[in-house]
Amino acid sequence: MLININQSINYIRVLFRTMLSVGIATYKEWAAYRSHMAVSIVVGPIYFLVQYFIWHAIFSTRETLNGLSLEQMLIYYGTISVITYLVFDFADWNLQMLVRTGKYVTFVLRPVSHRFFALSQKVGHRSLGFWVEFVPIFLIYYFLFNINLIPPFIGWALLSITLGFLMTFLVNYCIGLTAFWLTNAGGIRRIFLLIRDVTAGVFVPLTFFPDIIQFISFFLPFQYMVYVPAQVFIGNYELAGISLTLPQIVGLQAISVMIMWGISEVMVRFGEKKFMGVGV
Repeated sequence: MLININQSINYIRVLFRTMLSVGIATYKEWAAYRSHMAVSIVVGPIYFLVQYFIWHAIFSTRETLNGLSLEQMLIYYGTISVITYLVFDFADWNLQMLVRTGKYVTFVLRPVSHRFFALSQKVGHRSLGFWVEFVPIFLIYYFLFNINLIPPFIGWALLSITLGFLMTFLVNYCIGLTAFWLTNAGGIRRIFLLIRDVTAGVFVPLTFFPDIIQFISFFLPFQYMVYVPAQVFIGNYELAGISLTLPQIVGLQAISVMIMWGISEVMVRFGEKKFMGVGV
């Protein structure tokens, strides 16, 4: 019993050191091209400014829309924007390129799975993005647009964003795994990304959609990527007439992440058999 516990602790230590090493290497690699990320400092505020003028025009003839005031609407879009910088991921693109070129075979032979390696890369990439993208955009929204982006329940907000970080990675990774069967997953990737962003509340709050779409979205994994973290960040959650407390929705988000991990595990195992079966 004691030996098993020690083995588990050692295994966790190895995983932690591996993630730290890969994360630091990725951080340094992308730091050399940090100007690519810095473009977000311009693009983000411009996109928000467009939203600002659109919603100001809409609210010029009304006080509320679907129960939201202009201030609440702007806080929603500001929150969605900064959270998107924290959970951003392109594991789908990287994975489908590795499969298509045959370079994925090098990861089959490694002691650490590619999924864990890709997650470690994301940790390093988003650590750099936190300083280069999130912090400047947060300050611009807070001081220039006077948008209060301080969550009322910081602990729940951080936990939900972390789970959104993992869910975004797992969803995108599963999209990339389709390359094992399709070889070039570019087309399905674009379709999934569109569906993902629509049902994740990136374009408009999910409560603006018809009840049937809201109900379907409640059972899809996409809302747990951005919409749920944004709602927890704001301090309340409601969708399809279902109101949940922050502990309830964060708990549901955690369960959804575990289910998505299980789905990715199944897809990895069947995908690798398909990949090795064609002799790549």
